[in-house]
Amino acid sequence: MKERALPQPTTIDSAAKLDTLAHALAAEPLLAIDTESNSLYAYRERVCLIQLSTRTADFIIDPLDIPSLQALAPLFANPAIEKVFHAAEYDLMCMKRDFGFVFHNLFDTMIAARICGRKLIGLGALLNDLAGVPVDKSHQRDDWGRRPLPPDSLLYAQMDTHYLPMLRDHFTKELARLNRLEEAHEAFSDVCLVPPARSEEFDPDGYWRIAQPHNLTRRTSAILREVYIAREHLAREKDTPPFKILLDKTLVSVAQAAPTTLADLGQIDGMSPTQVRRYGRVLLEAVSAGLHAKMPTPPTPEPPADPVVVERYSALREWRKTRALERGVESDVIISKDALWTLAERAPDSLDDMDDVQGLGPWRLGVYGAEILEVIRRYRR
Repeated sequence: MKERALPQPTTIDSAAKLDTLAHALAAEPLLAIDTESNSLYAYRERVCLIQLSTRTADFIIDPLDIPSLQALAPLFANPAIEKVFHAAEYDLMCMKRDFGFVFHNLFDTMIAARICGRKLIGLGALLNDLAGVPVDKSHQRDDWGRRPLPPDSLLYAQMDTHYLPMLRDHFTKELARLNRLEEAHEAFSDVCLVPPARSEEFDPDGYWRIAQPHNLTRRTSAILREVYIAREHLAREKDTPPFKILLDKTLVSVAQAAPTTLADLGQIDGMSPTQVRRYGRVLLEAVSAGLHAKMPTPPTPEPPADPVVVERYSALREWRKTRALERGVESDVIISKDALWTLAERAPDSLDDMDDVQGLGPWRLGVYGAEILEVIRRYRR
C-alpha cells in the first residue's frame, strides 16, 4: 500500500508560538503525544522533539529552540484532557527528567493492546493491521538532535501521533467489549507514576558490573577501572555515548591483554584501526596506570534472598502464569514482577495489607486479591 499523505504539521520553534499553541490546546479534550530523544548520539540524552496531535491537526515542537516548555505543563497535568501515547513509560520518564512535567488522565495504546490479548503490539504493527498504514521504522535510529531534520524524519515523527486518536477509539471499544476498561485505566494510572529517568553523575566504580561477570583478577580489574574512566572522559569530550567509543566487551579485552604499544592494541578483538588512531594513546596511558595502581577490593555482594521469600515468589509467579494463560495475555498484564516480589517479601495477611502495593490497584485487588492471599498462606514459615 502506498504511504498516505498527511496534512502538513505546524512547527513550533519559539516561545511565542508555544504560548499560542498551549492556549489553543487548553480547550481540546484529547492530545496524542510522542517524543524523540538522542540517546544514540549524545553523551547525555535529552528530548529533542515533542509531537502533539489533536483529532484534526499535528504539531512538531522543537525543544532545542525554545528556552522553556512550561506552557505545556498545565495541559499534561489537566485531568480533563486525555493524553494518548503508545508505550508511554519511556516518554514520560524523559519528559519528567528534562522538563518536570506531571501527567494525569493517560491512555496508552500499547497497554490497551496487551490487555486485549494482542501479540504484535508495536505501533507499526497496529497501524498496518488496524488502519492499513505502513510505517518506515528505519527512522527509529535517526539523530533527533540534528538540525535541520530531513523531511522523511519529520514525517516519521508526525506519523507517531497522527493516528493515535484512531487507535485509542478502536481499543476503547475493544476494552469495553471485553469488560476490561477499568483494568486498563488502572494500568494507565500506574504509568503516570513512573519516576523521571535518572541523569546521575558518572560512577567511577561502575566498572565492577563489567569486571565481576568476567571473573577478572584484581590486577586486571585495576586496568579495567582505568580504561573505563578513560572511555568516559573521551565520551564526555566528544559528546557521544560511551558505547560508541568502546563497547564493554572491548574494554574487558583491553584490560585482559594489557597492551603496551599501538600495535598490541590493534590486535585486540573489537579494536578497529580508527579507534586505535583516535583513542590509542589515551588507552595505553590508562593501561599503564592500571598496571601500577593499587589493586581494588571487589564490592561486598548482596546477601542472598530469604529462601522462604524466593519460594513464595515462585509460587506467586506460577499462579500469575496460570491466570495469564487462562486470559490469553502476557503474565505481566496480570500483575508486574515488582509487585509480585513486594508481595512475596511482605506476605500480607489481608486485602488491607496489600492496598498500598504499587501495581496492585483497586481493580486488581478486587479481582486477584483473594487468590494472591491463598497462595501466600500456603507458603508461610
